[in-house]
Amino acid sequence: MYKGKLFILSGPSGSGKDTVLARVLQADENITLSISSITRQMRVGEVEGEKYHFISREEFELLIKEDALLEYNVFVGNYYGTPKKAVMNALENGKDVILEIDVNGADQIRKKLPEAVSIFIMPPSYEELKRRLTGRGTDSEEVIESRLKSALGEMERAKDYNYIVKNDVLEKAVEDVLHIILSYRLKTERQQNLINEVLGKC
Repeated sequence: MYKGKLFILSGPSGSGKDTVLARVLQADENITLSISSITRQMRVGEVEGEKYHFISREEFELLIKEDALLEYNVFVGNYYGTPKKAVMNALENGKDVILEIDVNGADQIRKKLPEAVSIFIMPPSYEELKRRLTGRGTDSEEVIESRLKSALGEMERAKDYNYIVKNDVLEKAVEDVLHIILSYRLKTERQQNLINEVLGKC
């Protein structure tokens, strides 16, 4: 059996990566979302196990000690990380896995799994990014400026990714990500069964 492929999806706040990811998962039932473990409190509307596993700080630090994470970071005093076992089991069983993480987490995973395919979701322009962040109407000017500064730093590291997808028109961005995934499924290493099947009928 062939192994599955790990896809990394990153992008700054305001790039629309969450929406792109949701549409990709909706369109392709053969790709599995990696569920991250985090130590912050669950927010209103969040569901345990849907996107995150909510665990205690002690549990997370035990995962670090046992080298049971593919990557992890600390953000605003909380741990965020990717459990290794679930991802590796899925890949070994031939399932494709997609992981939404930041640029730092992506760097950690590339060092451990250099065969992973990384995709960076890029906003069409700095002006549009600023408009999207401002248009939310939920953050102060100070928070927006902080997000923009962080976004600039992340976008400078987009060059480290295998693919860059511009999210100008949502449907096109989703289509581009799906095409990247499909291109790996059509590789010869994934089509050996088809070769054998056709030859067997000749």
